[in-house]
Amino acid sequence: MIKKIRQLNNALPGLFLGICLSGILFGMVFIWFVKEKWQFGFGLFLGVVMALLMAWHMAYTLDAAMNLGEAGAVKVMQKHYFLRYGIVVLVCGIVMVTEVANPLAVFLGIMTLKVAAYLEPFTHKFFIK
Repeated sequence: MIKKIRQLNNALPGLFLGICLSGILFGMVFIWFVKEKWQFGFGLFLGVVMALLMAWHMAYTLDAAMNLGEAGAVKVMQKHYFLRYGIVVLVCGIVMVTEVANPLAVFLGIMTLKVAAYLEPFTHKFFIK
């Protein structure tokens, strides 16, 4: 499984590990400060899953764009960026309207992608062979 992920992008396994670890850490810390623990936990889980999918989609898009010329690569990257952004806005909007999860927890889960990007040089060491 890790070999397939590494074929897409060498940094992706470390990024996935960082997303999961920071999601667990955020859950353990912030769960004590909310009243609706189930909604917060579900929102954080949803955000972490979205961050994992976004990281995979970014790696896939970068790989696809590398096979194109400069103009084609820019168009592909912009199109897929707006697709990811639109999905994030849509999911956050649905969560806010339905109140099935805590929208701030969803946002916090999505931000684990940023935390994982900063942690990637450290988590990458676990996957070097």
